[in-house]
Amino acid sequence: MKQSAEVQESRHDGLKWAVVVTLVVLAVVGNTYFADQALLYRVLGVVALSVVAALVALTTAKGRSLTELARAAKKEIQRVVWPTRPETVQTTAIVLVAVLVVGLMLWLIDTLLGWAMSGVIG
Repeated sequence: MKQSAEVQESRHDGLKWAVVVTLVVLAVVGNTYFADQALLYRVLGVVALSVVAALVALTTAKGRSLTELARAAKKEIQRVVWPTRPETVQTTAIVLVAVLVVGLMLWLIDTLLGWAMSGVIG
């Protein structure tokens, strides 16, 4: 069962995106312009403008679809059956042993080919 989240685009979305871009540019230029101010104040200003820009972006059609995607992902994560601790430890041990065996085999092949090439080259 596939759900498609169709969100209608508002006629003001272009204006909202222009406001978002303006706020981001304002944050960058303001951070540069106020370079002589304390770092804390500049960071707070950039964070405040970024939050406002994000809030404006979330009111657009793409922002609403992103919110719907996040909600669907949260529901999907809640439905996942996570492995128990013993299953996780056992799987990790199997992977580590497999990596060790393959690593040793590759080392052995490399060593044998190295000795063979040394014997041929001389």
